[in-house]
Parts: sequence; C-alpha cells; structure tokens
Amino acid sequence: MEIRIGFDLMCECPAPTAMVLMLGTHPERARDIVAGEHFRLSSLEPVGRYLDSFGNVCARVVAPSGQSTFRGHAVARDHGEPDPVDTSAEEVPIARLPDDVMLYLMGSRYCETDELVGFAWSRFGHLAPGWGRVQAIVDLVHRHLKFNYGLARPTRTAMNAYNERTGVCRDQLRPASVAAVRCRDG
Repeated sequence: MEIRIGFDLMCECPAPTAMVLMLGTHPERARDIVAGEHFRLSSLEPVGRYLDSFGNVCARVVAPSGQSTFRGHAVARDHGEPDPVDTSAEEVPIARLPDDVMLYLMGSRYCETDELVGFAWSRFGHLAPGWGRVQAIVDLVHRHLKFNYGLARPTRTAMNAYNERTGVCRDQLRPASVAAVRCRDG
C-alpha cells in the first residue's frame, strides 16, 4: 500500500526565533519512501542538521520575524498489516530493563506524574502484567480521545488530553504516559 504523507504548517514569530524542526521521515523508514521527500521552508535557511538521541533527523533554523511556512510531502510504502499481536508477551520488571530504554520511563512537563500515578493504578493496577494490560491502556486511549486538529495547543498535557477527551497526534500519545507511569511504578 502507498500512503501520501505531508504537512503544511504556518507559524508567526514576533522576533527572529531559533527552532529545531523534526519534520522528516525517521531514518529507519527512509527506505519506504517511494516518491522523494520534498520540503520547503519559506525564507528559512537551515543552520545545521543532526540526529537526536532517538535517531530523528533535526534541522536547526532561525525563523525571521513575521510569518513562516513549512511544507513537505512524500509517498511511503507500507505493508498495511496490523502490528503483530503476542498475547503471551510478558512485562519486564524495571530492574531488568536495558539501560537504553530507561529514558522512556522518565516524566516530562507534559506528563503530570503526581496526578497520573493514582489514575493509572486505579484503572490498570488490577490487571495482570503483560500484553493484556498494555492492550487495555491502548484501548482506553482509542475509546476516550477524539482527534481534533482544530483544538490543538502546544501546552496540552496528558491529563488535559484525558479530561478534555480530545487532542492531536502528540496528545494521543500523551495518555500513553498513563501507561508509562503505571508501568514505571509497577
């Protein structure tokens, strides 16, 4: 299956503003791009590019004061099959996790760990560790949140998204913080 991907973003800055843009395809999926990625950044010249600690391609730019637009498009090939299901997958105790995955368990300004830990325990603490508990968390996110780009805002936290029952892609992921909090403290 081929999937057309892209974006058309606009921002307005009151003064020249340094930015880090992560708008490209992750390098591990670059081989799936069948119609080249084309990006246009109005009036912006990349200052530099680098890979962050997650392997994302980052472009450093300085947006001028006023309006700037970021546009990009590509066509990607994907098998279109659902992710594999392994109902026998076990939960690995935190003490046995590899060091390189520990950073995914850290809180952030978008994840109110103090508020979410009680919620996570009350919703998922009674479930047996493993695939079923993770699937219950995923199901909650899918049932509870509605995608709504018109209500996007950069300050929405995991708890805001849950309480407001709406969000955009990044907000859909933040309730996964509930899972991280539950799994982190389990």
